[in-house]
Amino acid sequence: MFSKQGAKARIRPTCGANAVADFEDEDNVRVPIPDEPVIVPFDDARRRRDRAAEGEPQRATVVITAAPYVWIDPATIPVRDWLYGRLLVRRFLTVTIAPGGVGKSSMIAAEALAMVSGRNLLDIEPVRRLKVWLWNLEDPQEETTRKVQAAAKHFDLQPQDIEGQLFVNSGRDHALVIAKEYRNGSVVVMRPVIDNLVQQISENAIDIVIIDPFVSCHEVSENDNSAIDMIAKEWSRVAELANCAVHLVHHTRKSPAGTEITTDSSRGAKALTDAARVARALNQMTEDEGVTAGVENHRLYFRAINDKTNLAPPASVSVWFKIASVWLDNAPGGGDSVGVVTPWTWPDPMSAVTTFDFEKVAIAIRKADWRKDVRSTSWVGKAVASALDLDLDKKSDKAKVATLIKGWLDNGSLMVVDGFDEQRRPRQFVQVCDAE
Repeated sequence: MFSKQGAKARIRPTCGANAVADFEDEDNVRVPIPDEPVIVPFDDARRRRDRAAEGEPQRATVVITAAPYVWIDPATIPVRDWLYGRLLVRRFLTVTIAPGGVGKSSMIAAEALAMVSGRNLLDIEPVRRLKVWLWNLEDPQEETTRKVQAAAKHFDLQPQDIEGQLFVNSGRDHALVIAKEYRNGSVVVMRPVIDNLVQQISENAIDIVIIDPFVSCHEVSENDNSAIDMIAKEWSRVAELANCAVHLVHHTRKSPAGTEITTDSSRGAKALTDAARVARALNQMTEDEGVTAGVENHRLYFRAINDKTNLAPPASVSVWFKIASVWLDNAPGGGDSVGVVTPWTWPDPMSAVTTFDFEKVAIAIRKADWRKDVRSTSWVGKAVASALDLDLDKKSDKAKVATLIKGWLDNGSLMVVDGFDEQRRPRQFVQVCDAE
């Protein structure tokens, strides 16, 4: 622990999660709490110089030794212990960033069940059955229970798939605060809380700790980069000491609807995502995407992408999910309806199109000169819609036609050629690519 010479220091020797040490000085010096409740005065550089000039001996308070690098055969280096896809890895910190209402808590519950059961529930194969400790710091315990049991019901899990593997705590029952900021400006890490966490994780051989949401695990300004960096490093320290993966679920800042969520969208200080080795962003399906996909309610769909993957190659495509409604049957008429996250694949419009369908389209295109430009009165989409009995006044049908044209252009069934319109102006036309 460090404070300035002459600063007033005060320790309140309480115990457990309420153990607090705070420090006051006129300069509001930020000080960390040590492993042991002792106070070591900090002598600034000026005072050390003054004592040196007076011939006073220098007292070394910290000893740092440079560690020589030792060559090792690469084949003998342990492989990174990925626990769940390329999202969670032992001894490292992962952050999931999402706006409210997307379904992140439901997704966390479904992922936890996949990990504890060892079953492929969301198109990710767990490495084995894992032990997961889920802390929901906002909701009461019974709400998390609803999410867990609804997901278990949907995926047909049994008690033996979960018991002994899943641990669930609620912030309503017991606060989990690992750092506090006091009125004098000092930020204090609650070392007894950290030690208690590490002890519990180790004693129960827990593989993954999930904190949802991150903002509720501390009481400091979320815009203070220095403080948030300290807290993020404490969670990394938990991962190291307890030999587990730590997954923090974080909110985004407010932004206009339809804004692409990335690592930079996280609320508060950027230090959190900087400290994470994997950062995943969740985006709700937009209305336009819903039209293209041909779904009725786009709000039931969202996608996830690892926006920052320091330990693995970046994800080139998003993974899609759908929220299904599951009735708990805990009252007449079905009782509570709970959202459960399920895997979902973006539909391939070409999969429902037959060779006969394309032949009808080809006949229609050959009858006239059709333009590539969707704004043209001679847009080739009109020929496609006519051949397949689609209505271009419907957004979903128009989106399907545009997707089909792109698909046929990509696979070489159609081609773009340069030509001239009636006024001899250069234009691009679409033609059938007939085999010679």
